[in-house]
Amino acid sequence: MKNTGLIVVTLLMLCFSCKEEKKEEVSEKQERPNIVFIMSDDHAYQAISAYGKGLNNTPNIDRIAKEGALFNRGFVTNSICAPSRAVLLTGKHSFVNGKVDNVSPFDWEQDNFAKALQKSGYQTAMIGKIHLDGLPQGFDYSNVLPGQGLYYSPEFIENGVKKTYPGYITQVTTDIALDWLENKREKDKPFLMMYHQKAPHRTWMPEIKYLTLMDSITFDPPANFFDNYERRPAAAKQEMSIFEDMDVVYDLKMLDKEGEIETKYRKYFQKKYDRMTEEQKVAWDAYYDPIIADFKSKNLQGKELAKWKYNRYMHDYLRTVQSVDDGVGEVLDYLKANGLEENTIVVYTSDQGFYLGEHGWFDKRFMYEESFRTPLLVKYPKEIKPGTVINELVQNIDFAPTFLDYAGIDISKDIQGESFRKLVKGEASEWRNAIYYTYYEFPGEHHVKRHHGVRTDRYKLIHFYYDIDQWELYDLEKDPSEMHNLYNDPAYVSVQEDMHKQLENMRTKYGDNDALDKQNLEHYLEVVKE
Repeated sequence: MKNTGLIVVTLLMLCFSCKEEKKEEVSEKQERPNIVFIMSDDHAYQAISAYGKGLNNTPNIDRIAKEGALFNRGFVTNSICAPSRAVLLTGKHSFVNGKVDNVSPFDWEQDNFAKALQKSGYQTAMIGKIHLDGLPQGFDYSNVLPGQGLYYSPEFIENGVKKTYPGYITQVTTDIALDWLENKREKDKPFLMMYHQKAPHRTWMPEIKYLTLMDSITFDPPANFFDNYERRPAAAKQEMSIFEDMDVVYDLKMLDKEGEIETKYRKYFQKKYDRMTEEQKVAWDAYYDPIIADFKSKNLQGKELAKWKYNRYMHDYLRTVQSVDDGVGEVLDYLKANGLEENTIVVYTSDQGFYLGEHGWFDKRFMYEESFRTPLLVKYPKEIKPGTVINELVQNIDFAPTFLDYAGIDISKDIQGESFRKLVKGEASEWRNAIYYTYYEFPGEHHVKRHHGVRTDRYKLIHFYYDIDQWELYDLEKDPSEMHNLYNDPAYVSVQEDMHKQLENMRTKYGDNDALDKQNLEHYLEVVKE
């Protein structure tokens, strides 16, 4: 009996010990931070109230900055949708990861940070817009938009199977994300959730509940809205002018029932409109029909038409942003309500910046600040002090190494970005003093010339090439709107020389050269021809 009792006690102790070890193992896994990476498409930093531009109010996105850090100098390496996403995944410049433009294929077989997290025990999910063809690799669960996505009755591809969801795309994407958090993830594993919205990408179709938002506001165009592009020939030859290139039906919703407003892209917007339910169409028409009638009656011309188009654009764009902000709030609230807030890194960013009338433009692509710069807000209560402001030069090549750093995973030597973990924690003694940019999609949509360049804390040098050979130099301290090209200005000779050295240093550092430019051009022209 004594021996039997001893055996029972021993077994109980062993079981208890095993349970304790298992608890410790789970606890150790859970100690690694969760990552919620929120990305919108074409969200200008000017349209986030935390940046103080006064255009709109985004209280939920602002919460990330209030509870964490606001980056004043977050930039991309190539301001166009798909290449930007490839950079974020790989931590490598476009000319290294192979996705230099929107038309060339992306190689999912190459390493990305999600694969590394997955391999190390993270559960991973990709939800929403990724804009890279093929089944996403590195994710246990994916439910993504095919291509650009549709605002109403959107299609998604869930783990390779296409399906259509009723409703509005921004809310649908949020619902899928919340469902994954609540019902699909394994609660004993750290997780990565990439939650990516289509909005506010063109054609800026607002959610029905926000159709009248800011109706009482008339927006004044930026001071350089009627830019004449003096000494900037590449800027003068683009096709992204709000006045000249913005389609009043496709972009601005002037889809009259009589068919009197005939435009180049009318039929494409008609297809988008037709995706709405009858109930949605009734609400949509009740709002837009009076605006259409008023537009037809006024027969606006010249600057008055340009200002009218600018205001229609701004209202619709900012309304789509409001739905994005709602979704951010729902996700933040879920994390808090479920005890996940303290140990979760939350990032909000966009795949690039966007023009909200600066230089008279919409869209992106150029190395000028509004499209080169992207919003970036990060919170992680364990390490980042509330209200932190970061003014160093950070780029989207830095996301992959930063996430690997937080997860305790070795950063591969071929990753070109740098972890900003210590920077945002206030422990970095040194950081980069220059960043490199490339843009390749020419000849193509919006007609923005191929170019590359370098930016430092104060200066920017851009080289436009291929069917043009034009250099531009800007003093961002004196000319933040980049209106005065100082290249060959005698007062800036030494600056010009130094910036050329900086450019060559960047190209050498990252492995870029003229031969690669030529190779990428030949490949692009071949793909476009096909």
